[in-house]
Amino acid sequence: MTQTVQRAIDILEFCSERPRKVREIGEMCGVHRTTALRLIQTLEAGGFVRRDDRGQYGVGFRLAALAESALDQFDLRTVVHPHIVALSERVGQTVQFAVPQGSRIVYVDKIEPPSSIRLDTRIGGYVVAHTAGVSKAILTYLPEQEREAILDATTFTQYTDTTLTTREALVERLGQVRSLGWAFDDGEYESMSNCIAAPVWDYAGHVAGAISITAVKSHLDLTGLQNHIPALLVTTAAVSRDLGWFATDKDE
Repeated sequence: MTQTVQRAIDILEFCSERPRKVREIGEMCGVHRTTALRLIQTLEAGGFVRRDDRGQYGVGFRLAALAESALDQFDLRTVVHPHIVALSERVGQTVQFAVPQGSRIVYVDKIEPPSSIRLDTRIGGYVVAHTAGVSKAILTYLPEQEREAILDATTFTQYTDTTLTTREALVERLGQVRSLGWAFDDGEYESMSNCIAAPVWDYAGHVAGAISITAVKSHLDLTGLQNHIPALLVTTAAVSRDLGWFATDKDE
């Protein structure tokens, strides 16, 4: 990447945070004010930055339009599918992908190898929010209002001896998920199976969904399943990068 192109990218990212003065942009790029101004004027002519009434530069309308167009063309399942196929082939287990949708969490993709467990879930079906690993991974990082809407719609029906049957118990588990960076289902919906799950992030740093690996307990218990956490996290990081997410020092 040429230095000029890199500087243009840096300027766009810098100005997207808040409008900037030419001096600030020059200092960020490490160039003289006149060099910064030439770059800004080129971006302004293309509609990628615009000058406000205070003489500061922010994101231009053309860039906003391009971003909206790109998002309109974005098929999340298409992006995720090859990653979960590869993960399932690597670990030999059922892999699922789910996303938040209003007051529900929905399964949008699933890979079931012939030798793996057959789950009572379907693409387009709702996740049992208080039992599934994917729901815990998503709920942990959702904005409060969205999380509360899903919790309000949850019945907390008991399915097995390990089911979390109260809102308080689930919220406590979410705190544990935040500490670990991944979630689990310890036979909470079906006692015969368990799973691990981790969140996927979008370009804005918001949780976009979660990916899980599920196994039959008699073949691979929760302790054994945790050996697949590195593969799971590599996959969720790769998907997140494809969605435009950039890790920060805090994330790492």
